[in-house]
Amino acid sequence: MLSTLKLALIAPLAAIALVGGDILAPRHAMVSQILGSSEALADDDDGGDDDGGDDDDRGASGRSGSYGAGAGWSSGRSLFRFRDLFPRRSTSRRARASVPPSPTRAPDEVVGLGFSPAQLEQLTGAGFQVLEQDTMATFNVDVAKLRIPSGLRLDAAKERARTLAPSAVVDFNHYYRPEQRAEARCAAGDCMARTVIGWPTAQDWPGACTGGATIGLVDTAINPEHDAFEDNNVEIIRLADRKLPESGKQHGTAVAALLVGSATSRTPGLIPGGKLIAVDVFHRAGRQDDRSAAFDLVRALNALAGRQVRVINMSLAGPPNLLLGEAVKKAAERGIIMVAAAGNSGPRAEPVYPAAYEEVIAVTATDKRKRPYRRAGRGEHIDFAAPGVSVWTAASVSGARPKTGTSFAAPFVTAAAALMKASDPELAPRRVREMLSGSAEDLGEPGKDPVFGWGLLNARAICKTAP
Repeated sequence: MLSTLKLALIAPLAAIALVGGDILAPRHAMVSQILGSSEALADDDDGGDDDGGDDDDRGASGRSGSYGAGAGWSSGRSLFRFRDLFPRRSTSRRARASVPPSPTRAPDEVVGLGFSPAQLEQLTGAGFQVLEQDTMATFNVDVAKLRIPSGLRLDAAKERARTLAPSAVVDFNHYYRPEQRAEARCAAGDCMARTVIGWPTAQDWPGACTGGATIGLVDTAINPEHDAFEDNNVEIIRLADRKLPESGKQHGTAVAALLVGSATSRTPGLIPGGKLIAVDVFHRAGRQDDRSAAFDLVRALNALAGRQVRVINMSLAGPPNLLLGEAVKKAAERGIIMVAAAGNSGPRAEPVYPAAYEEVIAVTATDKRKRPYRRAGRGEHIDFAAPGVSVWTAASVSGARPKTGTSFAAPFVTAAAALMKASDPELAPRRVREMLSGSAEDLGEPGKDPVFGWGLLNARAICKTAP
C-alpha cells in the first residue's frame, strides 16, 4: 500500500519535469526524499582533507550585484511551485550534531610574556606549573606556558596569574587554524589566478625587480619532497611539540609552493627564485583539525625575526590574544612586514587575528572575475584583495590542484612586498603599504572599503613603483 502511494506521488512529478525541462537539482533530491533515502545532505562546501572552497561562480557578490541566482536548480527556475507541500531538508540532524565546535583555547593553560623569576616562583607557589619557558632573544623577553592549578576555572586562573604578575602580559593560550576551504572546480587552463592581477612571468621581470627575496612562513607541515621544491629553496623549522601528532601537509605545502615553487614544476611560484624559511607550529588535534597555540605563534615570529626575515606570511586565523599582539608589535618595530589572511567565516563574522592587528596587512580573496569570495571576512581592517578562488598550486603529496580561501590570497601580497623589499632593503613597511595602496585597482566604494580594502593588488606596478 505504501509503495503504491509513493509511486503515485512520483509519477506526476516526473511528468511535470519532463514537460518543463527543469527539475530540482540535485536531480534525485525530491525522489530520494519521498522514498526515504538515508543520504545526509551537508549545508557547507567543505570536502575531504584538502583546502579550497566554493566554485567561483556561486554565491559571490560585488559591485555588479548578486550572483548564483537559482543555485541548486538545473537552470535557475523551477516548475515545482508547490514544493512547500513536501518536507524539505538541507542538513540532517545527525550531520549537524556530528561536528562539535572546535575549541578556541587550551582548556587548562595560560601563557605570559615578561615574567620575572620572582613572579614565576610566586605562581608555582600558588599551584601553577611551568610547562614550557623560552627566551626570545630577538624580542628581549621571556615567554612561558603554565598549567593552571587544579580546581581553578580558567578565567579565574588567568586573573590570578595577572594579580601575581602585574607587570607581565598574561592571556589564554588561544588556538589558531589555517584558513582553508573545500576544493573548488577549475576549468583546464583557467587556474592561473595570477593572470587576473597581471603577475609577471619570468620573461616579464624588469631589471630592477628580480628574485632573490627571502620570505618567512608560519604554517602547517610541508612536504619537502614535492616536485615544487626541487630547487631546495625551502628551510623548515618545526617548533610544534614533537610529542603531538604532526599536522597535515596540505595547507603548508600549497602556500609554500604558491610563494616559491620551482619555475620548472607544475606549480611555479610567484617568486621561483626566492628562499622560504617556513616555521611549522601546528599539530593535528583531531580529524582535519590542524591547530597552533598562541604560545607557539609568538615563538615563530621570534625565530623568523632572529633569521633577519623581513616579510612574513601567516595564512591562519584565530581570536585576539595579548601575547600575540605584543609579539606582532615587537616584530613591526623591527621593520618586519607581516601579511595575514582575512578569514573564511563569512562577511558578518568578527575580525580574525593576526590579520586584524594594525601592524599586519590583512588580505581578502576575490575570484577570477574580481568578485569577493563569499566566505571572506570583511571590516575596516581589510587592506587589500588578491586572487583566492581556484588558485593553482601544489597538492600535499605530488602534482597540483586548485585551492580556495583567503589563505591563498595572502601569498600574493606577501610576494609583492618581498619583491619590493628585495629591490630596496631599506624600504619601510609604511612605504610598502603606500606603494601597494597607490597602485591597487579600486573595486568597491571609492577609496578604502570593508570589502576590498584599498582594492585588488596590481602586480604590474610592483616593480615600476619601486625606487
